[in-house]
Parts: sequence; C-alpha cells; structure tokens
Amino acid sequence: MKDKLSFLPKLALVLFCLISLTYIAILGQSLLAPLLFSFLMAILLLPVGNFLEQRFKFKRSLSTLVSVVLMIAAIGGIIYFFGNQLSDLWADWPLLKEKANVSYHELQKWISHTFGVNSQKQLDYLNDSTEKALATSAAVATTLATLSSTLLFLGFTLLFTFFILNYRRVLFTFLTSVFREEHKEKVSEIVSQIQYIIKKYIIGLFLQMLIVTVLMITVLSLLGVKYAVLLGLVAGIFNVVPYLGIFFALLVSCLITFATAGAGKVLLVLIAFVGVHAIDGNVLMPLVVGSKVKINALFAFIGIIVGEMIWGISGMFLCIPYLAMLKIIFDRVDNLKPWGILMGEEHKPDKKKRVYRITKKIKLEEKD
Repeated sequence: MKDKLSFLPKLALVLFCLISLTYIAILGQSLLAPLLFSFLMAILLLPVGNFLEQRFKFKRSLSTLVSVVLMIAAIGGIIYFFGNQLSDLWADWPLLKEKANVSYHELQKWISHTFGVNSQKQLDYLNDSTEKALATSAAVATTLATLSSTLLFLGFTLLFTFFILNYRRVLFTFLTSVFREEHKEKVSEIVSQIQYIIKKYIIGLFLQMLIVTVLMITVLSLLGVKYAVLLGLVAGIFNVVPYLGIFFALLVSCLITFATAGAGKVLLVLIAFVGVHAIDGNVLMPLVVGSKVKINALFAFIGIIVGEMIWGISGMFLCIPYLAMLKIIFDRVDNLKPWGILMGEEHKPDKKKRVYRITKKIKLEEKD
C-alpha cells in the first residue's frame, strides 16, 4: 500500500511536469525554437572557433564572429543555388501547366478505360476535393504570412549561435555548478559526450544529406527527369526528417515528373526513390551516422509527430537530435537507464561491424 501511494504522487508530478513543459514550449516557440536550433549550430561550429583561437590566436568574440559568418556564407550559398533551380522551374511554369494538362487527360482516359469511371464522375470528384481544399484555403494566407516569422527565426538563430559560442565557458561552468559536488564529474562527462556525439551526429547527417542528394541527382539525370538537380536537392534536404521527409520529397518529385514526362516515368522515379532510400537506411546510416544515438523507429515517429504538433516543421527537424541527447543522458544516469534502453535499438552483442572495401587501402567501416 505504501509503494502504491508513493507511486501515484510521482506519476501525477511527472504528468504535471510534461503538460507544463509542453504548454511552455507552445507559448515560447518564437524564442525556444531558434534557441534549440542555435545550440546545435553552436556544437557544429565549436571546432571552427577552437581552431581559429588556437591556430591564429583570435580572441573569443572574433573567432565566434568569423564562425557565424562562415555559417551564413554556407547557408546563403545553398539558398542561392536552390533559388536558381526554383527560378528555372518558375520560368517553365506555363509549359509545365500545359504538359500537366496533357498528362492529366491521358491519365483520365486510362482510368476511364481501365476502371470504367467516366470523365464526368472523375471531374465531380475533383471538384468536391477542390471545394474542400478551398474551404481551408486560409492555410495559404497563413503560409505567406510566415515569411516575416521565418526571417525572425533566422535572425534569432544567428544571434543565439553567436552568444552560445561566445559564452560557452560560462554556460559550462553554470551547468557544473548547479549540481552537487559529487555529481560534477558525471555532469562533465555527460556534457562532453553530448558535445562529441551530437557533433558527429550532425556532421553525419550533413554527409548523409549530401550523398543522398548526389545519388538522387545522378539517378534522376540518368532517367532523363527534368529538374533532376532541384528534385535531388529536395530529396536530400527533406531526408533529414526521418520517414516522413522522404515521402514528401517523393510526392513532389512524382508530381513534377508526371507534369513533365507523363505517368510512365513516374514509376521509374518511384523505384529510384525506393532504391536510394534502401541504400540510405542500410548502408549510409550505419557508416556515416552510426548507431550511438540511433533512436528506434517507434520513438522517432512519435517524436516527429509530437514535434510537428508543437512547433510545426521546425519541431520535426529538431526532435531527433534532442531525442538523441535525452538518450545520452538516460544511458548515463542509473535511474533513467531503462528509458535509454526503451528509446534505442535492440542490443545485438554478437553482431559484427560491416566493412565495405573500396580499394586495397580505402575501406568504410560501420560506426558504433
């Protein structure tokens, strides 16, 4: 009876804390989302700042400023390249609409011939769907209105990244001072592990994104798909969001391919996406990202859905790295180890690391 009574207050306290944190996260989205994203960027830029300080004897503020400027230049280059590809698509928009109309009528005839559904019934169904979509067309206006909030997000991200890098020693000292003396060593170990593993994880994600982009551009170019570079970029960028990102990229690619090349080539694009996704999940993820922060599919999917419900697209991007941080903490705190086991993959102690030999001197070995 005593254990039962002690369990219920703990459960109530945990639920209250979760609800309170979720409510605070919703209210503070404008501040917390860029802050959490800036923390990841700061971890990624930390080696650059340390290198500038040690090699060129830069002061802390100057090295931080140069690191942030390099990040802005890299992001600006990606946005500029992506914008050029979108401008090509926009220039061909009238021709794209014409081809989409032809492809639509061909598909309509095929459906009518194969399934016996006449054209009028198909039009009635599409009109009903269009009316429902127009009934919720306020989402379009909301999307256009988010441009200012996106610029605000980017501005806050840059400022927070600068401040976190510049005052990183103060923040570390604060973390170690908050806990009691006997826990300082474990806190320092957890912070260093988070810094090391998350840095490797983010770099691995960027490498994975780059490889998937190159693979998709190559495959789509060989298939003769128009805007192969743009579709490859979309596939690589959205591949950062597990499971859902690849489906969104596939949908966009199939629609553009259907409009430009007809229904026949859509099947080839679908096969190409499935093949690249299989290579990504079974080869690239173990080799480039590793399994130290690998979250199992159940918790990753739940995290993506919850992140989207709370913060939208930014929540979907942020959920996996921060779930990985939680797993690192859970694995190193005795009372929380069961939760780390629950979030991770099934442990296979006898599993051998896979090695891919490219040449006699060059080989790729699966990471831990």
